[in-house]
Amino acid sequence: MTIVATKRLQSLTAVSASKHIEPDQAVPGSLSRNPILPRELLSVAGLDLQLSEAQWDQLAREEMASITDAGIRFEALLMAGFAYELAYRSELLDPRVTYLLHELGEETRHSRLFLRLLEQLAPSARNPFTHGLVAKLDAFVTRRALRADILFIVFVLAGEEIPDLLQKRFSEHPETDLFLAQVSRYHRAEEARHLAFARLLLPETWARAGSIERFVVRHVAPMIITGLFDSLVHPGVYETVGLPGWKTWRVVRRLPQRIELRQQATRPIFRALLEAGIFGSEKSKFPRSWRMLCGIGRRGSLGGDQRPRPGLPEILRRSFP
Repeated sequence: MTIVATKRLQSLTAVSASKHIEPDQAVPGSLSRNPILPRELLSVAGLDLQLSEAQWDQLAREEMASITDAGIRFEALLMAGFAYELAYRSELLDPRVTYLLHELGEETRHSRLFLRLLEQLAPSARNPFTHGLVAKLDAFVTRRALRADILFIVFVLAGEEIPDLLQKRFSEHPETDLFLAQVSRYHRAEEARHLAFARLLLPETWARAGSIERFVVRHVAPMIITGLFDSLVHPGVYETVGLPGWKTWRVVRRLPQRIELRQQATRPIFRALLEAGIFGSEKSKFPRSWRMLCGIGRRGSLGGDQRPRPGLPEILRRSFP
């Protein structure tokens, strides 16, 4: 680790040590507004859905519950990955270890707050991604990612950057429930340090990565990240308000607004990898999978490769007459 990186790590550790924030004290209260989110922040924004006020309220709660549930599970995986790293690390007297322990403590507090939020949301939707073949495939990929240093760090960035943008939108909108906005602001403030830590680890984990791991990061990881984004609001959510679950989910993931949101959320991941030297020089032609994920051109210009497919409006009209 360079001198600059070491000093940055020491700074992050000092801040974490001085800011032990207990969420039950810092973020008291409960949900009090219906709906808890405005319609323009829901995944179905852009569809001309004819729902009752009660259905809109229910849909907002179910979407937020799906995102919150995913956040709790992701933070559990993050803690598992870092705990595995600590258990098998040859040298424990390392400043990285100290910060990892700070991060583990902060993540447990975040998860407790999310659980309190989830309990208040009282979701009723069944998540198909936690059952059957999809769940088995997810477990297969996850177990291997937890033990592949560079892939794990890339997924840490994805799991932090995507919720960060969503929570920014939630917290800044005046029609968001006050408690939900407070939860979002609290989490974003602490996760900023975790993102900085993950970026510090990128160059050194990339340097010791093997050829297979490097190939996966360059060409396969973006497809997995796309799946992560699309699964934040699962098909069962739409069924709770009488919409066809999988059909609605497939249409939503192709909405121009949804694609743009995913691109905006994942571009910081691309920039972090670029700065860490993972794509070579800035004049390189970047991998197509990353260009598709982030909506960038071959040499990094915005709005390059992925645009809404032709015929999308007709698809929407057939699906939601």
